[in-house]
Formats: sequence, structure tokens, C-alpha cells
Amino acid sequence: MKSRRFLQLQILPPVLAYNDGKCDAAGRFWFGLTGNSKPVGRLYRYAPEGDLQVLETGLTIPNGLGWSPDGRTFYLTDSFPKTIYAYDFDLAEGSLTERRVWVDLSEEAFEPDGLTVDREGCIWSAMWNGWCMIRFDPDGKEMMRVKLPIQRPTACAFGGVDRTTLYITTASIGLSEVEIEGSFHSGDLFSLQTHTIGLPAHPFGPR
Repeated sequence: MKSRRFLQLQILPPVLAYNDGKCDAAGRFWFGLTGNSKPVGRLYRYAPEGDLQVLETGLTIPNGLGWSPDGRTFYLTDSFPKTIYAYDFDLAEGSLTERRVWVDLSEEAFEPDGLTVDREGCIWSAMWNGWCMIRFDPDGKEMMRVKLPIQRPTACAFGGVDRTTLYITTASIGLSEVEIEGSFHSGDLFSLQTHTIGLPAHPFGPR
């Protein structure tokens, strides 16, 4: 039987929490530490051999993350400033450079949350308090909004036999009784049939 390696992380004060995470094509696990509205959030990279590194600091709510189809661009959501960043990504080194604003939603009343990438290089982002998903093209321009019957979609991932089904998680936390009555299925899991194909997920472990 193969031995399993566990990553032990410290217990955090209530203001901090670990958030979204995904593995890159080399099997390294990337995840965020959220500080809510305070710029104390971080982005971590955990390698299969046990190496834990901080790749980004000064974040508030690091959320959805993913890679472009060619693996050369890394995307990271910071929800409080309503921004999705893009970085140049080096797979061999597992490094990030040249951060830039890829999507600016500061004029909107909602916040970007989790995201996923499709085979066309477009990003699907769940909009917390937005009642919708938004699909952005590879240049960060909005292509379409998909209205949802719930106020707080949280994350999304492609699945199904051909990876054309978008699964969307949602939340009811923080909603008042009146808001829940108007968004009765908050907290449920939804599926959306699309006309695109999602990128495959990568497992954790050495290649």
C-alpha cells in the first residue's frame, strides 16, 4: 500500500480561513488563505514532495483559480476588490510573474467567487450576490451572463461524460429569512448544459 502524505496547517484565528484550491498539471496543489476584507490573504503552492511555498501575499479573499488551456496563464480571483488577476505561469518551476488585472468588476454590486476554464480558454465565474454566472473570453471581456434562481453561486466545475455539463455550487449563509424565501434553492447544487467542453482536472501527486 502506498503511503499518503498529509499537509498539517496551523489552526487559524476566526478572521482567517482556507479557501478554494486546485492542482496544476504537475500535480502541485494551489490554495488560498482568506482574510476577508483585510489584505492578509495568501496564495500557497504545495508540492507532492512536501514543499509548501507562499506565491502571493496582500490578498483579501483569494477565491477561484485556474489555468489557460496552454498552461501559460494562471487566473486568480480576489473577491473583495472584485478582481480576477492573470499571471504568467511557468509549469516547470511552478512560478508566477507579471500579475495584471484581467477582469475588473468594481462597478458591479456583486463579487466574483469560484471559477473554471473551458477548452476555448474562456472563464466561467460564479457571481456571489449576483444571481448569475458570467463567461469571459480569453481577453477578459464579458461574453454572456447566465441567470440563476439563487442569489449566491459560489463555485463551478465541468463534469459529465464529455465535460460539457457545468456544475454550480451555491450558498445560503448570511441570507435573511426574506432573502431565502426569494432564493429558496440557495445551498443546492445546480447543473447547466453548455455548448463548450471544460478542461480536465489534474490529480495531486508526482508525474
